[in-house]
Amino acid sequence: MLSPTPLSLLCALLLCLPLAVIFTITSPTTTATTTASTTKNYQKLKIKTIISLPRPPRPPPPQDDESLFRLAAGINPRPVRRKKIAFLFLTTTPLHFAPLWELYFDQAPKQLFNIYIHADPSYKYDPPFSGMFANRVIHSEPAKRFTPTLASAARRLLAHALVHDPSNAMFALLSPSCIPLHSFNFTYKTLARSKKSFIEILRNESWAYDRWAARGPDAMLPEVKLEDFRIGSQFWVLSREHARVVVGDQMIWAKFNKTCVVEDACYPEENYFPTLIHMKDPRGSVSATLTHVDWRDSFDGHPRMYEASDVGSDLIVALRNSRPRYGDDEGRNGSDSSVRRRHDPFLFARKFSPDSIQPLMSIAKEAILKD
Repeated sequence: MLSPTPLSLLCALLLCLPLAVIFTITSPTTTATTTASTTKNYQKLKIKTIISLPRPPRPPPPQDDESLFRLAAGINPRPVRRKKIAFLFLTTTPLHFAPLWELYFDQAPKQLFNIYIHADPSYKYDPPFSGMFANRVIHSEPAKRFTPTLASAARRLLAHALVHDPSNAMFALLSPSCIPLHSFNFTYKTLARSKKSFIEILRNESWAYDRWAARGPDAMLPEVKLEDFRIGSQFWVLSREHARVVVGDQMIWAKFNKTCVVEDACYPEENYFPTLIHMKDPRGSVSATLTHVDWRDSFDGHPRMYEASDVGSDLIVALRNSRPRYGDDEGRNGSDSSVRRRHDPFLFARKFSPDSIQPLMSIAKEAILKD
């Protein structure tokens, strides 16, 4: 075997040098690239993991009124995401028309509405709330006629709905004897496009003084003067802005929350809300209710009760075609001619007797829920 000469060793060294240089230069780069890629992939994985974490559930609204109203008054005045309608049922009886309302809500995308029930705990509810109405009862207190408790229950419903879901934009107060007059889709479009509340606000009623003085001749002064006192339907649809006005009010509510000394003139639920909206923001409302009621055959302070024999497609058509009564202050919201041209649709109607549920169900799909 030949011994390597110095020249052959030098040649071999020169041949290997480029490989060494390439290895030296590219190895760190390859390592850096691999590390960067791994880091980038890790960061992507980390971001995805964070995003996919479920949102923590909202804490339940406070059960004491003071904390609840304080929290609700500070809620964002604008609804977030797509608007929802809050249906507020104020009841002391089982919801006899639950099957009809079930059909009504079955038409609706679940992300467009919420249901809340204020149920006087001193009454029994048999059958209990079930189906669409299960687990919808808020913390409730006794609610009785001729006392401030009915108005207090409505305020409690508003506060709870404001705190519960920031998407609630319009708030419709309903009684257990109410039925829908249109499909959910029609109702939603009517309310979601409105920037105003719908609340009856009447000024020149003959019994206004008696109701104003029901707590004593000077009990409402100086905050609520007789000329500012208003009367209207107990059932309304309030905008989110006006819902916040109600739950944030203390001064006017303190007057209406007093015990009446003349019981048969005591209707805070029909006086407080119209008076408050009139005093705080009359231009922000259409002064009419969208819940039809017939006072021509009233008895003992209650409107006409529709019996099972009254129910038919013709009745639904007649109720739909009726024109709401617009309040005496409506001119503030536009010209007199524009008021005369208004014909907002009634969306709900009352009072219906419990035994009218069967004939109502028989015409529901063809007459009530079909527009």
